[in-house]
Amino acid sequence: MRQMLERWEAQHGLDALTARARRAVLTSYVVLLLLLVYSGIAIHSIEEGGWIPILVRGLPLVLFLPSIIGQRPRGHAWLAFVSLLYFMQGVMVATLPGQGLFGMLEALTAMALFAASTCYARFRSRQMRQQG
Repeated sequence: MRQMLERWEAQHGLDALTARARRAVLTSYVVLLLLLVYSGIAIHSIEEGGWIPILVRGLPLVLFLPSIIGQRPRGHAWLAFVSLLYFMQGVMVATLPGQGLFGMLEALTAMALFAASTCYARFRSRQMRQQG
């Protein structure tokens, strides 16, 4: 894996890879957040639980917003770890009757966020070391 990433760096350059990884992080972050809000609203309409289901699902992701906006590699590394929790939740939701598609979408989006966040953390930290 390491050799493949180093080959990509040599072929495409750190700036291009960092920009691609950032776009992937932003896209998967927004999609996952929308999926979580949608599921919170669906539970809200069923159980009348108030805003608690939406907050419980979305708050951990929203806490990483300053790191994403600030383009901090360490924050993206932690975001990758947290995205694995959403992957596990998506797999568990996929096993529920009638929720298979939604659970798979959540799991796949969380895996995309994991991959993009780890790549961004690597490329951005290397880019920062080269700059100064």
